[in-house]
Amino acid sequence: MNTRKAVLYLEDGRLFEGLGIGAEGESVGEVVFNTAMTGYQEILTDPSYAGQIVVMTQPEIGNYGVNREDEESRKPFVEGLIVRECSPIFSNWRGEKTLDGYLQENSIPGIAETDTRALVRHIRGQGAMRGILSTVDLDPESLKRKVLKHPTMEGSDYVRAVTSNEPYSWASESPHFRVVAYDFGIKRNILRSLAARGCDLTIVPATTSAEDVLALNPDGIFLSNGPGDPEPLDYIVKDLKKLIHKKPVFGICLGHQLLGLAFEGKTYKLKFGHRGANHPVKNLITGKVEISAHNHGFAVDPDSLKTSEIQLTHLNLNDQTLEGFRHRYLPVFSVQYHPEAAPGPHDSLYLFDDFLRLMKEERGN
Repeated sequence: MNTRKAVLYLEDGRLFEGLGIGAEGESVGEVVFNTAMTGYQEILTDPSYAGQIVVMTQPEIGNYGVNREDEESRKPFVEGLIVRECSPIFSNWRGEKTLDGYLQENSIPGIAETDTRALVRHIRGQGAMRGILSTVDLDPESLKRKVLKHPTMEGSDYVRAVTSNEPYSWASESPHFRVVAYDFGIKRNILRSLAARGCDLTIVPATTSAEDVLALNPDGIFLSNGPGDPEPLDYIVKDLKKLIHKKPVFGICLGHQLLGLAFEGKTYKLKFGHRGANHPVKNLITGKVEISAHNHGFAVDPDSLKTSEIQLTHLNLNDQTLEGFRHRYLPVFSVQYHPEAAPGPHDSLYLFDDFLRLMKEERGN
């Protein structure tokens, strides 16, 4: 068992001590928490966590190990991991290695044996903030200087760091539709969910122009999840403004926020964000409530959208924030949460079917 000391220093001066796990070194990022009880490997490899240090509220993490099949992208994108207890062994027929070993292989430092309950309560009260996790520098004054030099999440473009460099394909066994998916930090289970429904996918980098997308002659366009603040991504929004009048569009997470900006709406930063697998969301069209997976720190301001053109479709029942909208006349809709889950429940998978219906109707027209 590791016995090297590690610390987490927050920008407001709060210091948490523990034992180091994963790689030696230090990392800086926005400290956020996730309330999911399982799915730590999917969380580590979700590109939406780029630039962030993740605290797991579930006290025991790592007890079923890690494996290649549960990776949601090409590598882990978190800056660091904070847990109450990191299991040194694992017991699962799919497990291939320990969580500690996986973090070491991917050069990600972490901290265990720290008071995650106190840390999460602090973040809930004070808001998500920058922090530095270190196993090599334990001096608070030195850590303070480093963390205050680090850029804040607001105003930073993390999409360029996670998007693919070149277009690539993801084939369906029974293709019926051609879909172009923008990769703002796309998760593999989104691609699996679309391919399973007959979508042949071409995944394109975030900087792909509207003209290049339309040249692929897709039946529909998908806007993926991704990290950080949507406001600096004006180079994406300008292309979305062209695309929303041409093809059916479905956006989730960051894609939802970018659609809001494309419709002249505004976004804002949440105090501590939504990250977990048990958020209740009400479908305002059907009246049904679905339990959903979330990972975002920004939201669309519903009052900024033109309600003559936009219909609000989903509402978060925890804090009444906007979770979805659709255009009243164009085949365009989006949700803030993750219908593909991974990890999380499957209540929202119907949204992929809604996207297929829109493409079918548009093809008929």
